[in-house]
Amino acid sequence: MLVDENAAAEDEPDANLVPLDTEGPAPEATNPPTATSSNVPRAEDLIQMDPAGNAPATARFSDALNPPAELALTQDSSRSAINQTEHASYNVPIVMDSSVQAHIRYFNTAIHGRFEQWLLRLSRYQPLVETIFTEFHLPSDLVYLSLVESGFNPYAYSRAKATGPWQFMKGTAKAYGLRVDNYVDERRDPIKSTVAAARYLRDLYDLFGAWPLAMAAYNAGEGKVMRALHKAQVESFSEISKTRLIRRETKEYVPRFMAATIIARNPDRYGFTQESAEPHQFDEAIITRP
Repeated sequence: MLVDENAAAEDEPDANLVPLDTEGPAPEATNPPTATSSNVPRAEDLIQMDPAGNAPATARFSDALNPPAELALTQDSSRSAINQTEHASYNVPIVMDSSVQAHIRYFNTAIHGRFEQWLLRLSRYQPLVETIFTEFHLPSDLVYLSLVESGFNPYAYSRAKATGPWQFMKGTAKAYGLRVDNYVDERRDPIKSTVAAARYLRDLYDLFGAWPLAMAAYNAGEGKVMRALHKAQVESFSEISKTRLIRRETKEYVPRFMAATIIARNPDRYGFTQESAEPHQFDEAIITRP
C-alpha cells in the first residue's frame, strides 16, 4: 500500500465531479494494445455539478473542454504565438492552429480558476510522474495529458466506470498490472496508475509511431484509430481529423492536450499564477497479511 501523509486532506474526492456517459461505456481491454480494442474513456465523461449542488450542469465540463468554434476567431496572436525557440523546447509535437488557440482561450477564460487548480494539484505529483515517464523513455510533456483526463484528480470517476488520474477502465487497468477488486482499486494510486499509464502510452507509441496518433488512441481506443487510418488510407492524425471516421471529441482531444501543455509550460503568459505546491512525499509500506 502507498502512504502519503499529506495527500489525504488535499486530494479528497471533488464534490463537484459527477459522471456523464453519453454513449455508453467503452469496451474494456483484456490485453495490452492491439489494433482491435477501444478502452480509454473520454474526458467528457466527467462534468461539473451546479454550484448549489442541486443538479448536474451537464454541459459545463464538456463545454469547457470543447470550446465554441467562434472562439478560434478571436485569439490574441501576440499572447498565443509560439516562437521558434519555445517551439523547440517541447518534446512532443505542438502546433498553434485555430483549434489549439480556441482551447487556450477557453481554459484562460471560461474555466480559468478551475484550470489553475488543476495546475496546482499536478505540481504536487509532477516530479513523480516525470521520473516514471523518464524510466519508460516517454517525453516529459506527456505529464500534461493528465490535465485533460482528470485534472490529476485521483478520485475522478465516470459513468463509463473509469477512475483515477489517468482514467483507466477496469479491463485496461488489469491488463497493465493494476489490482481492481472489492478491496483495492489501484487506478487511484498515483504511483501505480502512472506506471500503468506510462506502459500503455509506450505501447500506443510503439503501435502508431507518432504521439498525436498515440494520444488519439488513448482517448478513442487504438482499434478505432487504426481502422480510421486504414479506411482513409492516410498516416497522420491531422489527416484523419479531417474525416468523419473519428468522433469530434477525439479530434479535439489532441488540440486540447496541446493547449494545456502550452499553458502549463507558460502560465504567466496566459495570466495563471505560477504557484507550485510542495510535492507529495511517498513511503511504501509492505503488508504481509490482510
